[in-house]
Amino acid sequence: MLLIHCPHCGTRPELEFSYGGEAHIARPADPSQVSDDDWASYLYLRSNTKGVHAERWRHVRGCGRFFNALRDTTTDRILVTYKAGEKPPGEAR
Repeated sequence: MLLIHCPHCGTRPELEFSYGGEAHIARPADPSQVSDDDWASYLYLRSNTKGVHAERWRHVRGCGRFFNALRDTTTDRILVTYKAGEKPPGEAR
């Protein structure tokens, strides 16, 4: 069983969490000024990285909060988790 560390509650079984997609996707500041093609890109296109990938997760059967995780997609190993709104660990601030 995969164990995931919630930065708010601690380590819990994967069954308590829900995957929320790629992390650090910036929403357009004024969506009404974005072209249809750019809006579709924002909504649907993701990097689908092989290797370390930043993801959003939600602790649905716990605190209910979103957080981010760096996961290696080749091994399915979560390397680190961190609170939503924070930069990934190791990235220059």
